[in-house]
Amino acid sequence: MIPSATRPFMLALGAASLLAASAVGPTAVAAPAEPRPSVALDWYDTTAQTIAAAGAPTQVTNSRTWAVSWLAGARATRQVPTGVDRDDYQDAALASAVHSSLTTLAPSRTEQLDAAFRRTLDGIPDGPAEDRGVAAGEREARSVLASREGDGLDPASVDAPFTVPPAAPGVWQPTPPAYAPATQYGNRVARPFALAAPDQFRLGPPPAPASRRYRSDLAEVRAYGAADSARRTAHQTETANFWYGSSLTLYTEPLRVALSRSAGSVAERAKLVALFHIASVDTQIATSDSKYAYLRWRPVTAIRTGAIDPDPDWTPLHNTPAHPDYPSGHNTYAGAAEEILSALTGPRTAPFELTSPTAPGVTRTYTDWHRLTAENVDARILSGIHTRSADEAGVTLGKRVAGYVLRASGHLLR
Repeated sequence: MIPSATRPFMLALGAASLLAASAVGPTAVAAPAEPRPSVALDWYDTTAQTIAAAGAPTQVTNSRTWAVSWLAGARATRQVPTGVDRDDYQDAALASAVHSSLTTLAPSRTEQLDAAFRRTLDGIPDGPAEDRGVAAGEREARSVLASREGDGLDPASVDAPFTVPPAAPGVWQPTPPAYAPATQYGNRVARPFALAAPDQFRLGPPPAPASRRYRSDLAEVRAYGAADSARRTAHQTETANFWYGSSLTLYTEPLRVALSRSAGSVAERAKLVALFHIASVDTQIATSDSKYAYLRWRPVTAIRTGAIDPDPDWTPLHNTPAHPDYPSGHNTYAGAAEEILSALTGPRTAPFELTSPTAPGVTRTYTDWHRLTAENVDARILSGIHTRSADEAGVTLGKRVAGYVLRASGHLLR
């Protein structure tokens, strides 16, 4: 408390100060600081550009590149040494980890990656935070790369030769028009990131070919998935076209939306990207395990040659991929993506727009992650290339794998 004897002096001093301030004009207000550039978004875009320019022909190999690079980044940023600026350290560590991983996995892009790395470091003050962050990123990149050596996710291993079994009701056979050899057969023996084994979540068997459920599934595909279908609406055709391409490509923008809207630290953002792609890799491995365990024929084979009112001229809207029907890989990917995004960012988000390379000129708006999954389920039927049973089982498998990845995240990120 100010003694009463000194109060008149203090009041006079305050009044004099106020008059002096008035004499020189209003007090200047500092300009707001420029927002700190998002190193996580910069390196997300750099990773996407790297894979677009120098990616492998197999989707799971490209998913592995994402997973390795961002797992290294998540590990490098998780703990910050005492005595250094947290943001500077994490920015340097993430950039270093992703840069080191990508230059190893996509060496043809080294010049572009080195330039991106220099831009990041130019924005970080020189000093111990930057130096120690760069060292941590390089260390974690080396560690993750070494741990994934020989994991069976290179293109040659992924598309290992497969001997087609004799034709029989329900058994997969190469499909028109190319009758190409089976793909993704080798995934079933690749080494997952989190799963104990590829068959850890193997699905139960698909509906028997003579069952009521399978007959209903096939009738739906026959009616709505034909190239000349009179039942499929224009909007449904658009849905089929929209989701026909690579799941990795189609989900790059939704994940970026989630990343850009995250209020978390650099470490939490790196975790989101890392777990998303770890789940996608393990889901693709688990998908091939179930596909080749059951070898369920594709709808085009069943409709053209099956015993139930065969139609040898029936043609699907889209060409059928060269691997078995059950479960749908697009839907295992969608299920895993929905599970990770919902768990780490919430099930809903502000509206965002999405385009597709297989539906030029079409833009769709979404406000939740589940709608992407629901459209994938319908799209593969409307394309004429999957049954609803295969689609729904795929979503279930993807969610199970992603749930396991989330539970194992502490061990993965150590």
